[in-house]
Amino acid sequence: MEVNSAYIHSMGRNIYFWLIKWKNIIKNIFFRSEQIKFVFVLCPAQGGSTILTELLSTSINVSLINNKGTKEGQTLPTVRKMMFDHNDRRSVNRKFDWEYIKKEWLKYWDMSKPLLLEKSPSNIFRAFEIQMTFQPAYFICMVRTPYAKLETAKRTHSRLSGIAELIIEELTYQKQNIEKLENVLFFTYEELTDYPEKVKNSLIKFLPEFEDINLNFTSKSHNFKNKPMKITNLNKEKISKLNQVDLDEINSVLSNHLELLSFFGYELIKEPIKL
Repeated sequence: MEVNSAYIHSMGRNIYFWLIKWKNIIKNIFFRSEQIKFVFVLCPAQGGSTILTELLSTSINVSLINNKGTKEGQTLPTVRKMMFDHNDRRSVNRKFDWEYIKKEWLKYWDMSKPLLLEKSPSNIFRAFEIQMTFQPAYFICMVRTPYAKLETAKRTHSRLSGIAELIIEELTYQKQNIEKLENVLFFTYEELTDYPEKVKNSLIKFLPEFEDINLNFTSKSHNFKNKPMKITNLNKEKISKLNQVDLDEINSVLSNHLELLSFFGYELIKEPIKL
């Protein structure tokens, strides 16, 4: 009888999360923190969200909702079908049952910690629903230059102009989040990787419980170098792989949104970058 390895992997993953959930359910009955704060990382995919989440998780005051893979709350077994296993995660017209999601997520967090941390890229489009459901909610917003993500799209043979349009949509919603959410801290991937001490100070001012985060940790998150790394700005190496034809196609979209790019501190890159 042939054994399906994907099925075995899925079963093992579900057992792992079942054990984590019940361990926390029991622990939370006796050791719940008196001042819990919900912290959400709002960052597009391939924008550095995993390394940021790993950094925040170095604090003893933080409980990360999911320690596996991309570390996203949307991929946990009991909410995955609703939040992740479909093709319209970005659609604001698709409504989620946030009370159910909250009930399930609370089973995976260790509520003896004061900061309950979650990150799912699609939450950029649903931040205000999250704010209404989770109180008090704090949002850490981060973006990365569109050109870095577009280099990844090139490697996957995606149409660059189409991906550029999707990035503009993400930035539009992120701008709205930064301007209108109640408790927000914003910085860019470039600031995090080039000036980590400055970002750490901003994080502590935003939430003092982050005072013990460790900037010297080694990230095991996936990157195009396929190796563990310290906090490092990988933009230049990625963008250097874009040629003039790529840049012209990308800029045919980005040039129509200069004001939006400027809001985040970005400008058009008109010529290929050499290392």
